[in-house]
Amino acid sequence: MQVNINGVKTNYLSFGQGKPFIILHGWGSASDRWIIEAEAIAKQGHRVIVPDMPGFGESDKLTAPWRVNDYLKWFEDFTSELKIESFTLLGYSFGGAVAAKVAVKYPQRVEKLFLVASAVIRNKTAKKDASAGFAKFIKLFQFLPFYLLFRKAVYKFIIRKSDYVYTEGVMKETYLNVISDDVSYKLGFIKVPTVIIWGDKDQSVPVEDARVINEKVKNSKLVIIPGADHLMHKRLPEALAEKIIENL
Repeated sequence: MQVNINGVKTNYLSFGQGKPFIILHGWGSASDRWIIEAEAIAKQGHRVIVPDMPGFGESDKLTAPWRVNDYLKWFEDFTSELKIESFTLLGYSFGGAVAAKVAVKYPQRVEKLFLVASAVIRNKTAKKDASAGFAKFIKLFQFLPFYLLFRKAVYKFIIRKSDYVYTEGVMKETYLNVISDDVSYKLGFIKVPTVIIWGDKDQSVPVEDARVINEKVKNSKLVIIPGADHLMHKRLPEALAEKIIENL
């Protein structure tokens, strides 16, 4: 299914009927990565809606860099277009940053919030500074043949955990905008019931972040999935769906 949101074609999947349950995917992902979870949740009497956020999946590519607040505005217009007033909202990784801002701005609309391995804490660390410095260093070798292949190898095997090298065009600046937006200072303003789901083996967004979120969001519950890493929605979709359903 597709809708036009202010000139941006937005693709989305829809499952079941009932109370709206919206899932926001992570960076570099798309709606089709959440089919197993969506189908399971739909069986509980929900209409599950999983959009491809602009710049991802089958939705339109961006023509200019966006910030998290641009995705927030897109979400507002998307739900308005679908005539959805209230909903349960799940945000995974990058989608969690958008979901957290939605919950802060529209507490009267969000019935329950699920933050799954959500990248809402963007504290500047020595490790990040070192990675950024190393990234600048390798740019000095742009004159070399096969530079792009070399750069990808460096990010994959040395820096790791960064999606920057896999982005193209305006998405590179969008990515930098997103990772510079620390949503953690807004967590204390989240008043809606919140369920925080994390894997104890997550190396991309460490489980320590989940505990910080749990502490800052007063009306929250922390659920840890043993053995799960950041890609739990792909590697352990049934286990993740089970935890979501238990906390609906």
